[in-house]
Amino acid sequence: MGWNQEPDIVMEDWGQPQAWLNSINSKKKDELVQWVLGADIELNQINGQRIYGGPPPGWVGDVPPLGSEVFIGNLPQEIYEDTLIPLFQSVGKLYEFRLMMTFSGLNRGFAYARYSSKHFAEQAIVQLAGFEIKPGCKITVCRSTEKSEITLDGLPGFLEKDAIVKILEESTTGIHTVSLYASPTANSKNMAVVKYISHRTAALAKKRLCEGVQVICGYPFTVDWLQPSVRQKLQVATMAKPSFLPPKMTPAAEVAQEKLTPSAVQCLQLLCDNMKLGQPLYHIKFLTLGTHGWLRFRYWVQIPMRPVPFTGYCWLAGDKLIPTDKYQQAKEMVALQILKELGYIAD
Repeated sequence: MGWNQEPDIVMEDWGQPQAWLNSINSKKKDELVQWVLGADIELNQINGQRIYGGPPPGWVGDVPPLGSEVFIGNLPQEIYEDTLIPLFQSVGKLYEFRLMMTFSGLNRGFAYARYSSKHFAEQAIVQLAGFEIKPGCKITVCRSTEKSEITLDGLPGFLEKDAIVKILEESTTGIHTVSLYASPTANSKNMAVVKYISHRTAALAKKRLCEGVQVICGYPFTVDWLQPSVRQKLQVATMAKPSFLPPKMTPAAEVAQEKLTPSAVQCLQLLCDNMKLGQPLYHIKFLTLGTHGWLRFRYWVQIPMRPVPFTGYCWLAGDKLIPTDKYQQAKEMVALQILKELGYIAD
């Protein structure tokens, strides 16, 4: 891939934020360390990127608007912040600077600079696009695409927008707007388009929501960046209105019959017995009780004769439940999800 186009950020967790100090290119890194100490600059390495600011020391006011960030490409791998930050600060006040890093301590050839205003971002493009950062190497500077919208597809029709917002607020931050439409991929399901205040908050939210298998109220959903085809439909207002299907109320006459229907936990147990896979072992850990009554929990289910356990995260509306009921409802949701993954229940 050429460096004249902006790549997607790969959010990696290397777990060793100081590994770059002990690897290759030590002379340049020593120079960076001396500059950091002398300039009293703080750099934080998180998820494969080294970050200055966001906000910088002494910042007063809101996060800069979309359009205030530029993408910087074609960087020599041995160039670091001691060269880049002063260069881009020469144009205007920086709110944040993010240099993408490899585990070995080289930069990945691209970075992002967010200014305090759109005006400074435009000036950076004018003044620094094609700048010769070292003999024979000219950098690319252009407007960042700043992806800030993700989609949650496959949501059940009885979840209204307010409920979705409350769920998202328990696990992500920086939500700007949430819009709800009919799913373009699944009948009677909905898709939420969630816009965040910045690309960074959107990327972190996407990473958080993609941890494990995601299930809401027993229904799996997918998380992705807003795709161009969907964006085009939004722009021309051709997305269908969302489906609103209230939870089915069981008539009194059907209650007795429903009690005879085996639960998802029982069905999974029968399936495992018939296939001689062993008894499923459930491990459920409740992580947080949200302010709106939504419980987030992680599950790990081991079926003895399967080498890989089933893992994921899920939400449960459980503020009124006693602990035993919370655990049983969580087990039921997890068993239902496993049966779907195994292909015994259609979505």
